[in-house]
Amino acid sequence: MSEDRITQRTVTVVMGIIALLAFVFSFGNVWALALRLGVPAPIAPLIAPMVDLSVVGLLVALRYLSLRGVPPEQMTAATRLMHVSGLLTLALNVAEPIAAGHYGRAAVDAVAPLLLLGWGAVGPQLLRAFHAVGTSATASATAPETEPAQGPAPTSTETNRALVPSSPVTPEPAPVAAPIAPAPAVPAPAPAPAVKLPEPLLTEARSIAASHHAEHGEAITAAQLKRRLGIGLPMATALHAAL
Repeated sequence: MSEDRITQRTVTVVMGIIALLAFVFSFGNVWALALRLGVPAPIAPLIAPMVDLSVVGLLVALRYLSLRGVPPEQMTAATRLMHVSGLLTLALNVAEPIAAGHYGRAAVDAVAPLLLLGWGAVGPQLLRAFHAVGTSATASATAPETEPAQGPAPTSTETNRALVPSSPVTPEPAPVAAPIAPAPAVPAPAPAPAVKLPEPLLTEARSIAASHHAEHGEAITAAQLKRRLGIGLPMATALHAAL
């Protein structure tokens, strides 16, 4: 159990005990006073409980409202009725001893009603203060958890940048494309030197080509001419071109 709850219950128990003792003290005194004043016997014992029960009910109500943090301005009527009930308890307790001339007894009988009056005024204030202390402690404990996270503080350089107005930026001119140099002319390959065709070889090539065309009905190729004559491909190509 927490410390504030123990304190609240202690104050409440003390107020309850004092109200109970005031009831015990006043019950006999008020009964005797009612009989002395000629109140009927069946009604005489009922006077003291009416006043004491009013005090107890008001104490409970004030305790409840004080623990809920209700401001005292909203409990003015209940507090006044509490004081009136306490004064009635005090007056009823000391009236019979004073009428009988027992002043010492009257002083003793006034202790419980006076304490009841005091606790009726101080008790709700204490409970209200306990509630305020508990609420502030809870709020301070939960404040670090609910405080939004803040980013890092800006440095002095960043602050100076924010304060100095930025100058207008002049757009840079677009770079001019350099003229493309013409590609160097590639020299044309020199024509291959003409192959000198021997006349006998050319005559034989013509004979082979004619016979090939007669047999197959198509012109002979350079590769076939190369194979039939047993010469190199350049020479066979030259002969094929001459044909």
